[in-house]
Amino acid sequence: MRRFSSGLNAVMNRVHQAAGLVAGVTVAAVCMSASALTAAAAEESTFAERLGWKRTDVVVLLHVDDVGMSHASNLGATEAVSRGVATSWAVMMPCPWVPEIATYLKAHPEVDSGLHITMNSEWGPYRWGPVAGKSQVPGLTDPEGCLWRSSAATVLKGTPDEVEREIRAQIDRAETMGLPITHIDSHMGTLFARKEFFERFAKVGIEKRVPILAVGANGVHSRLENGEAMDYLKPWVKQIWNAGLPVLDDLHTGSYGWKPEEKMEKLLQLLRELKPGVTEILFHASRPTEEFPIITGSSESRRADLQCLTDPRVRQLLQERGILQTTWRELAERRRKAADMP
Repeated sequence: MRRFSSGLNAVMNRVHQAAGLVAGVTVAAVCMSASALTAAAAEESTFAERLGWKRTDVVVLLHVDDVGMSHASNLGATEAVSRGVATSWAVMMPCPWVPEIATYLKAHPEVDSGLHITMNSEWGPYRWGPVAGKSQVPGLTDPEGCLWRSSAATVLKGTPDEVEREIRAQIDRAETMGLPITHIDSHMGTLFARKEFFERFAKVGIEKRVPILAVGANGVHSRLENGEAMDYLKPWVKQIWNAGLPVLDDLHTGSYGWKPEEKMEKLLQLLRELKPGVTEILFHASRPTEEFPIITGSSESRRADLQCLTDPRVRQLLQERGILQTTWRELAERRRKAADMP
């Protein structure tokens, strides 16, 4: 996914203005200080604790998005997992290079691989359409027959029924190709950009017993970066957990906006300051090929993500701080042994 919060709050503001809606959360709530959130979180068990870790444990998933989007994306993801510290990735099923990663996964079934549910085709000359087909989800397609370029357009043009139909089509294609599905999340955060879309996302995950990207209410980074989306999610957290699916304590999506030359230091600082609980940190690691800069203007940013995830300084800091790494597969296994929320 392009940065999950790549302006998701800004997208929501544009959608609200266009539709004449009022944002459901104040600027003060979105900008709540990290210290206040940490204090609130201290009053209750973290989801890491509920999953069997100690209260003081710092647990992290270093996750790669946009797998299957291009050959460069696949090269970066496989290198980040095999040589680096990445522990999980998610595949974009509508994209042309999915068969390559499907072949890789057959040879490496141990990889923690989920689906990056895709409702947008954002790049200039490099496009893809819905897996369900234009006739089945016309509101999700633009005049070229491709998925809309922006989340805002999808929110305004698409319907919840079409979104659910496309989610199921992408899962079905993955199952048909034999891809493992350890979890499902959302490309560009589009499934979090409208309450009704998230409800369908959660519905399918619960029905299929596939973990979905869900974050508890006390996440520091998730609240600051994606405050309104977290408000949509809050009433669902207990229901998702009690349906037998894991929930994260926090989600960091900001690396997409870091300048390439600053990424290493910013990642090290983030890891130094990471709070107890289970946190997912998103990356878009790629090994740029000759045509990759034509596909996306974020080529160097994605190269820098790969460099961070394969740099020995990151692995060393994880070891020095005693940060525990996990996968969505492990989260699901731990949830099966955990108690429901009262």
